[in-house]
Amino acid sequence: MLADLSPLIAATTQWLTRSYPACGGALAAALGEAQARQAVTVAAWLRYPTPTDAALVGMAGPGGSAGLDWITGADATGPDGDADDAAWRTWVDEIVASWAACLLTDDELARLAVGAIAGGGHTAHSPIDFRRLVSPDAHDRRAAALLRHPDLLAPVAALHRTALDERLGPGQALIA
Repeated sequence: MLADLSPLIAATTQWLTRSYPACGGALAAALGEAQARQAVTVAAWLRYPTPTDAALVGMAGPGGSAGLDWITGADATGPDGDADDAAWRTWVDEIVASWAACLLTDDELARLAVGAIAGGGHTAHSPIDFRRLVSPDAHDRRAAALLRHPDLLAPVAALHRTALDERLGPGQALIA
């Protein structure tokens, strides 16, 4: 199942880490990417909980980063933008990015989301640790200062926060 969503997870993670880069060198970049990837993975698994959901987004595509780029002021078509850059951006999922932003800026919501996917179809065959998302240490927080800053991520998080709250609300069981 993870393979079905891997292009979406990779592209959305890349968008987050480019939009909110780590501070402090290669180790910080790796820690920031790990946190972004964990948040995006949880968000994607919440958004696409069944094999059918994953297959449909794989066929139709997630929509791309244009709306997110506009909100954050990124210029995806600037002098550094090339065909390869445009290609991965088509796999960015706005809702998943928004939900990941919510999870990165709210530790309790992140724990609730990880609990919601536990035992579901994505996690049924192997235990997955989302420690860097749900209980980041001081090194994680320093490395991802921009990525976890509630004020900076607010415009992205606000886009689809209501849908995430509905998904995680009382009585909202995931179909696995």
